Amino acid sequence: MLTQWITEFNSFLWGPFFLIPLLCGTGLFYTLRLRFVQVRKFGLALRYLMGAATLFGKRADKTGMSSFQALATAIAAQVGTGNVAGTATAMVMGGPGALLWLWLAAFFGMATIFAEAVLAQTFKSADSEGHAVGGPAYYITRGMGPGAKPLAVFFSIAIIIALGFIGNMVQSNTIAEAFNSAFGVNRLVVGVIVGALAALVFIGGMGRIAGVTEKLVPAMAILYVAGGVYVLVTHADAIIPAFTLIFTSAFDPQAVYGGAIGVTIREAMRYGVARGLFANEAGMGSTPHAHAVARVEHPCQQGLVAIFGVFTTFVIITFTAMVILVSGALTLGPGAATGIRLTQAAYTANMGGFGGSFVAVCLFFFAFSTIVGWYFFGAQNMRYLFNGKGISVYRAVVVIFVVLGASLHVELVWQLADLFNGMMVVPNLIALWALNKIVVRRLNEFEGLLAACDRKTSGKGEA
Repeated sequence: MLTQWITEFNSFLWGPFFLIPLLCGTGLFYTLRLRFVQVRKFGLALRYLMGAATLFGKRADKTGMSSFQALATAIAAQVGTGNVAGTATAMVMGGPGALLWLWLAAFFGMATIFAEAVLAQTFKSADSEGHAVGGPAYYITRGMGPGAKPLAVFFSIAIIIALGFIGNMVQSNTIAEAFNSAFGVNRLVVGVIVGALAALVFIGGMGRIAGVTEKLVPAMAILYVAGGVYVLVTHADAIIPAFTLIFTSAFDPQAVYGGAIGVTIREAMRYGVARGLFANEAGMGSTPHAHAVARVEHPCQQGLVAIFGVFTTFVIITFTAMVILVSGALTLGPGAATGIRLTQAAYTANMGGFGGSFVAVCLFFFAFSTIVGWYFFGAQNMRYLFNGKGISVYRAVVVIFVVLGASLHVELVWQLADLFNGMMVVPNLIALWALNKIVVRRLNEFEGLLAACDRKTSGKGEA
């Protein structure tokens, strides 16, 4: 009964008359307002990324972390079950056409996340204990004024529940499901192990979190993409038909499946955008907490680097979806495999018995890194609400939720995640629209600095 009620409410919340137009509209607005910054400055963003990329950067401390460590922490949160299990769920519930909406959410999300990172850098602060802090609660309060504090408090409470508690239940639930399916390990045992490992990282603070993510994120992304490349190479003849199916079912699902299974354009959009947000988190207000504590010379530098967080999720979800499609593992209708079991089935069909184990191991790293990232985001908001107090209690509660989440029913957990994600999105989007002039001003300022630097360099060359 509870699952049914939440599912019905989420159909409105994530439907075509509420969050879908708000999220897509915000991404489109910033794409136009910033003159397609995600396209124009992609090369410069890549240069910033490569210049800052290192697996052994200077140890982060309470005053902040390097630009790459901040990106790695953001990606750690972004690349989780939404990319592996969530993509599969979106395709079952909305058909292959849901992938097109996942792509569009990612493209426009690059502009949104640029704005979030710029605002987070512009309004970052320090708490009473000297910890670097920042994120939507801070740019809502400091950017929109004291009168907006109730909105900031609502956001902080919502994100602590949505990510620190419910969201991390989703991550441990999917890890437990994957290991139970691949190796027959008891789900609660998996939850206890994951909870213990998470606690070890949490206790180390920002320094240990940054140290773990900067090494784990590149390794796990390369491993997963390598597996996807292997599958696609061995099924090269099925790639073009798979892309054709995606576009056909996105705009005319009835022509592909008929009306019996209930797949419509609305369902494709609803699950594509909802799972797209869960995958890239653009507009959600989560990753700005990581980008806020980066040590950079100008806010737009981190804004450009932040684009690669969304771009990474675009790559991962595409590989996941294409492997599912070329393997022929996707079935729709009652009783169809969904979530992580569908992704495992797709890899097993292509890699034999090793496929399920491969996905389980990859997913462990994806989901565990997300648990670490989401814990950090929640902790930043605990610092906002209580000025640096209560972190130990929050840490303990997160570990408990991680353990308990491993044994819950997957559908209820996902629906709760969608519900609380939607609640935290609204105040962040309000702030993004209210503070858009600041983002534009910072970008114009940054481009002016770049132009002056180019003129200076050119003058030296002529001399």
